[in-house]
Amino acid sequence: MAEFRVWAPRPEVVRLDVEGNVHAMTRADDGWWHATIDAPTAARYGFLLDDDPTVLPDPRSARQPDGVHERSQLWDPGAATWTDADWVGRSVEGAVIYELHVGTFTPAGTFAAAIEKLDYLVDLGVDVIELMPVNSFAGSHGWGYDGVLWYSVHEPYGGPDGLVEFVDACHAKGLAVLIDAVFNHLGPSGSYLPRFGPYLSSASNPWGEGINIADADSDEVRRYIIGCALRWMRDFHADGLRLDAVHALVDTTAVHILEELATETEWLAQQLDRPLALIAESDLNDQRLILPRDAGGFGLTAQWDDDIHHAVHTAVSGERQGYYRDFGSLAVLAETLRHGFFHAGTYSSFRRRRHGRPLNTRLVPATRLLAYTCTHDQVGNRALGDRPSQNLAAGQLAIKAALVLGSPYTTMLFMGEEWGASSPFQFFSSHPEPELAQATRDGRRAEFAEHGWNADDIPDPQDPQTFQRSKLDWSELGTGEHARLLQFYRELIALRHNEPDLCDPWLDHLLVDYDEEQRWIVLRRNTLAIACNLGTAPAQVPVNGESVLAWDAPEVGIQAIRLPGHSVAILRCG
Repeated sequence: MAEFRVWAPRPEVVRLDVEGNVHAMTRADDGWWHATIDAPTAARYGFLLDDDPTVLPDPRSARQPDGVHERSQLWDPGAATWTDADWVGRSVEGAVIYELHVGTFTPAGTFAAAIEKLDYLVDLGVDVIELMPVNSFAGSHGWGYDGVLWYSVHEPYGGPDGLVEFVDACHAKGLAVLIDAVFNHLGPSGSYLPRFGPYLSSASNPWGEGINIADADSDEVRRYIIGCALRWMRDFHADGLRLDAVHALVDTTAVHILEELATETEWLAQQLDRPLALIAESDLNDQRLILPRDAGGFGLTAQWDDDIHHAVHTAVSGERQGYYRDFGSLAVLAETLRHGFFHAGTYSSFRRRRHGRPLNTRLVPATRLLAYTCTHDQVGNRALGDRPSQNLAAGQLAIKAALVLGSPYTTMLFMGEEWGASSPFQFFSSHPEPELAQATRDGRRAEFAEHGWNADDIPDPQDPQTFQRSKLDWSELGTGEHARLLQFYRELIALRHNEPDLCDPWLDHLLVDYDEEQRWIVLRRNTLAIACNLGTAPAQVPVNGESVLAWDAPEVGIQAIRLPGHSVAILRCG
């Protein structure tokens, strides 16, 4: 016998369709409908609402073998085969995280194909893999942020069985796994949840209507979100979640949903006897996300820090457009590295208002902030999806890597950056509805036309070649500057893992010197110094010691080191 349940307070009648056979369901006072019937182990099923003959998928579906518009399929997590009973987990604080998109990480674009690259990631020195969203979304390929069935695993990647095999294989290699979860909006195709209940709120965000987490009848919607989050960690053994754009979660209740989620995640971690992490993407520059709850915070593990990205990228690249306009100088870079946020109650010219609040560097360790040279957003949200490696010299890429991996922050790489991948990461989608496909195409072109781009130059998100162009080219690894940069990353990550001075998480211990005119900057980590020359001309940098790792050959003197243009050296200073 199989029990079917669905929360559907809106319709007057809900019926269950299993393999084409329709069954009555019984409604409880709380809006939940129930039915217990004989059903095959992998039965296809869905729900009929009122007199509509369309069979809708289960909002808590585990598997959508034919896509988000079709019937769900039963999947029993208890039947999954796991070999990770000895996995004790690992903390993400101070780790090296590797963000990847399953569909473009390999030519095949599946969990099974990604498993074949795990030895490469271990050799690189990665500790944690962060998967871009793997929940079900419309079409065969996309970024995953337009998910509509949050509990199910995208079938073209390998479905729930493929995710089980991937996480199990990662744990066997000593790699933790984070899953990117999007709870701030629903995608535009296959969004049937509002037909079942009040999942949407009166608030809105840049991606459409917001999720109802604070309006009337929101309790079950909150449970839907938290249940989904816990399920990734319980049923799929994920070691944590990256929470997309939490600033778009409009919660006016006394206990914010992030605090509630953090509390329940800690409880689950205790039950599983291993650490679980919640990492927020936030545009707020607000330490309350990562402050302990007894200090007035929400108690999340960590958060992304775009200020560090902006400060590093603009100082190295010279770009100043859009939200980069307040960044670019070495003074700003030094300020940001020393204090975590640049905008900390200061005026943001891009937002045209004050932004952020100061980070208490004596209370919050730097490991609760993620630093990175690029992410899927910082690449894919550019008009052409061009990577830094397509615009910068290899030495500039090495500088960016040294500034991030040599910092006290938890660090994250975006797939392919370690060898300066030449492939772009463009915005791609595969909406099956022609009108939605055209709206996506037109919206993308209009967005960048406002910033001066020729609309004809903007890649068509719906063109399959946009997706194909975004796949990594693994043949580059052993060639020329790609191989050289990859080796530098390997040695830099090994240094980060093995040098105690690089494990100090407290920003009050970080010293930063710089010369704006000569274009050099030095991060001092106790006995280690990371010296970078961001200029094109050689520079005399007032630091001395034994060179531990360098990009290009520095001349080490008694009182100073001479760095070639666009180069970096890490020195042990007495």
